[in-house]
Amino acid sequence: MTANILLVEDEPAIQELLAFNVTQCGYRAIVAHDAASAMTQISRALPDMILLDWMLPGVSGVELARRLRADRRTRDVPIIMLTARTDERDKVLGLESGADDYITKPFSPRELVARIRAVLRRRAPQMSDETVAIGGLELSPATHRVSAEGAAVELGATEFRLLHFFMTHTERVYSRSQLLDQVWGDHVFVEERTVDVHIRRLRQALEPSGCDRLIQTVRGSGYRFSTSG
Repeated sequence: MTANILLVEDEPAIQELLAFNVTQCGYRAIVAHDAASAMTQISRALPDMILLDWMLPGVSGVELARRLRADRRTRDVPIIMLTARTDERDKVLGLESGADDYITKPFSPRELVARIRAVLRRRAPQMSDETVAIGGLELSPATHRVSAEGAAVELGATEFRLLHFFMTHTERVYSRSQLLDQVWGDHVFVEERTVDVHIRRLRQALEPSGCDRLIQTVRGSGYRFSTSG
């Protein structure tokens, strides 16, 4: 699954550099030059990560980060703060505002990419291209291949994303609305029962291997991926 990364940077040259490096890594870059335009982009669709410049015109990056963390819809979006400030107190302030990581300018493209990948692995593992293996299942986002007990499994695009999310968020119960937000996107408006249809298709694909048992229905709450019980 390709991650959508919102770049909030008012300097055109740096914004262009960020967009180039992000897209070179296979991510989709969305640009904004200040807090207002960033919020406009976020209202249209929730990004998978935000690269946020500290020194924005008007509302600062630190203040925007605080607002995002205070909002239920945006509080879990990973944020990497970009700044020329190198003082330790500034780094602490940036992190305390809600940023997951902090990069000082100038930075190398390799460092930027490494930090993006590290934060995505930690905060949004379903956006990583790393192979996941659990409970007899193996899923490769890079090659879009799934195997169950060593046998190849053919999945549609939605079932693939659903399984990837489950495999990277084991043991926790997710409601239909939460799955819609995480797998379909919070800007996609479909019936909650759509989740049931795709869960059924996913289970049918996994049934020959017996791995369908890993996707459990929690009555009255939703679904859970578990290797126990």
